[in-house]
Amino acid sequence: MIAVIDYGAGNTQSVTNVLDELKVEYIVTNREFDINKSSKIIFPGVGEASFAMKKLHLNNLVTMLRVTKKPFLGICLGMQLLCEKSDEGNVCCLGIIPAVSHKFDESKVKVPHMGWNKVSFKKESKLFKGITNNTYFYFANSYYVPLNDYVIASAEHGIEFASAIEKDNYFGVQFHPEKSGAAGIQLIKNYIELC
Repeated sequence: MIAVIDYGAGNTQSVTNVLDELKVEYIVTNREFDINKSSKIIFPGVGEASFAMKKLHLNNLVTMLRVTKKPFLGICLGMQLLCEKSDEGNVCCLGIIPAVSHKFDESKVKVPHMGWNKVSFKKESKLFKGITNNTYFYFANSYYVPLNDYVIASAEHGIEFASAIEKDNYFGVQFHPEKSGAAGIQLIKNYIELC
């Protein structure tokens, strides 16, 4: 069973629609007990970093998410929260990836970065099995994670930035696979079956 984390602002409905389509058992929850019973964790992301971290602290989930050995997929904000810190609300995050998420420079590019963008692979990953390099995925983000040692794919919006990361059992995608058509469904299927 997959635990879809509900922190009061995430885009859980779009994610659960895909899980329904894939006929996967899941629970939408903010309780550590439910997450501990699950085999995998999906952290859907829409919202603001400091609000999300506050909710995780209130639900006593921060330590558990930092130490879990279960496969974890963070989507959009869920990926940014894997960083040490976010400039959005100047908040400390989960600290899995040694990086800080920053806001795009509004003097150089349109913010938020919204719409379809090409995702270029940097490293081989089970997450992208059956998906062609430079496939377009749907993005909606004002903040980004800079390139780092754990980047498995990148995209460009004024600068090149991390569009997917992988470290041990933690996976993150800056784009929204649940809104990215067949390629996005394939990625979620890969996460469920291979990761």
